[in-house]
Amino acid sequence: MKTARRQLNQRTAFGFLIASTLIVVIPVLVIIGIILFNGAGAISWEFLTQAPSQAGKAGGIFPAIVGTFYLMLGTLIIALPVGVMAGVYLTEYAGEKWLTKLINMAIVNLAGVPSIIYGLFGLGIFVMAFNFGMSLLSACFTLACQALAMTITTSREAILAVPREYREGSLAIGATKWQTIMHVVLPQAKPGIITGAVLAMSRAAGETAPILVVGAAFLLPRLPQSLFDQFMALPYHLYTVAAHVPGVPDATIWGVALVLLVVVLSFNVMATLIRLRTRTRRYSL
Repeated sequence: MKTARRQLNQRTAFGFLIASTLIVVIPVLVIIGIILFNGAGAISWEFLTQAPSQAGKAGGIFPAIVGTFYLMLGTLIIALPVGVMAGVYLTEYAGEKWLTKLINMAIVNLAGVPSIIYGLFGLGIFVMAFNFGMSLLSACFTLACQALAMTITTSREAILAVPREYREGSLAIGATKWQTIMHVVLPQAKPGIITGAVLAMSRAAGETAPILVVGAAFLLPRLPQSLFDQFMALPYHLYTVAAHVPGVPDATIWGVALVLLVVVLSFNVMATLIRLRTRTRRYSL
């Protein structure tokens, strides 16, 4: 009797888990399917390689694609080293102090700050105070500030997940604490750190509000020539053609959305492959 009741409870719990998963997965698949269905017709070689014309009603989105990649790369270059170093300090050096707990709480709260606040912060600090102007550099620093909360949190959790025995074994054979961190802890934490970096990059690729006030432009017939030039980006271009330019074909709007979706998903898939390869190599040693 008890065995039958236990099996029933397990099946009921398993059914709730499947239902919860489907509730999350099905809407995502529906959204992806709608974007694919409506946007596939707009995808062509000219659409991907030409600059926009007629206020986005004609031409392509090549400058927006390149600007998005520049933005993601700049955000990664700025946020990843700072986030990893902060995670190392908080886990390996700071200790359990009241100040450390306060910093951790502040980092968690930063993840909930609205993105437009980061945009206004970037406008006041990077555009005006540092005199970077409305530029790609200002946008990269602004999005890096926004990405730091996620990068630090994931780096810290990945480092904490490394077993204490690894550190003790390294120290026991004469390695210094810094050598242990560089050659033992960080390699073991690499999959989690990569995951956090890619999540931060993916969020940067889809942000509109911060870049709106620090350097994104709607129509630029050329690519940015330096870090101090303005740039185009897919999310801002999508927002503008969908909300502020009358007469834009629906296929063009859906096509921009599809390209943005592919860009974000491609980075997520690439990060997953890197993470799996890193794990496989780690376990094979």
